[in-house]
Amino acid sequence: MPVPRKSEVRLRVLATAVSSSDCYIRGLSLSPAYRILARLALGWNAPRRSVLGMVLSGEVESVGADVETFEPGDRVFGFNQRRFGTYAEYVCWPEDGLLAPRPANLTDEESAAIPYGGLLALHFLRKAGVRAGQSVLVFGASGAVGTSAVQLARYLGAEVTGVCSTANVELVASLGATTVVDYTVEDFVDGAERYDLIFDAVGKNKSASALRRCEKVLAPGGACISVDDGTPKFNREDLLLLGELATKGEIKPAIDRTYASLDDIVDAHRYVDKGHKRGNVIIALT
Repeated sequence: MPVPRKSEVRLRVLATAVSSSDCYIRGLSLSPAYRILARLALGWNAPRRSVLGMVLSGEVESVGADVETFEPGDRVFGFNQRRFGTYAEYVCWPEDGLLAPRPANLTDEESAAIPYGGLLALHFLRKAGVRAGQSVLVFGASGAVGTSAVQLARYLGAEVTGVCSTANVELVASLGATTVVDYTVEDFVDGAERYDLIFDAVGKNKSASALRRCEKVLAPGGACISVDDGTPKFNREDLLLLGELATKGEIKPAIDRTYASLDDIVDAHRYVDKGHKRGNVIIALT
């Protein structure tokens, strides 16, 4: 049982998510240059922290002596890309980290589906300066980041086009995309539409061909950005915003499948490794 320090809270994990980033870290499935950087940051021969997992929804079980924001019994959700540890029943996180009250109208499984994709999508949409009236295309609109990007771009007032496979067209349309392009049938760069922003939500390894040709369909002054561009820095205010939007129904969690126990973590990682999940893969610990 982990013991919280003075400024930490001990959290009972009730649900966590298996993200593509978790799988990249587990298997170092990165380019040679990034693999070296990852070893330096995370551990050379093996992860310094043996328990992975970045996302949780759960309950504050106990608090350190100096904690003022939370108290035992609070229901929370959060994200920690450095401390990890959510593939466990309990974890200690700093009080001032990415931790916020869980949306009261959502289950723990639904709440765990929000932080990873939501924070990444919000960061890049803000970085691109998305505003009302713009035309935004989300490439990879059915993944954890893509489903969040479609909804958040729509919330910001943009007209959204989602690109996905045939099986996910209905899902992406239900999230608010005005137009959905099935990449197995047509190529968005051959269309007449011009976009103020093209957001690659899957990463450059998988979308390299489309990104190389995206300038063809950019509006004057338009931009193309990728989820691989830079190292995002997140803040608690954005997590609070995501919780507020979820409470109001402005964004909805997209869940592909839920596994019933941490005993299923290997199967969950194998599934995510296939690269075809819709939204999020969740592990329930209740």
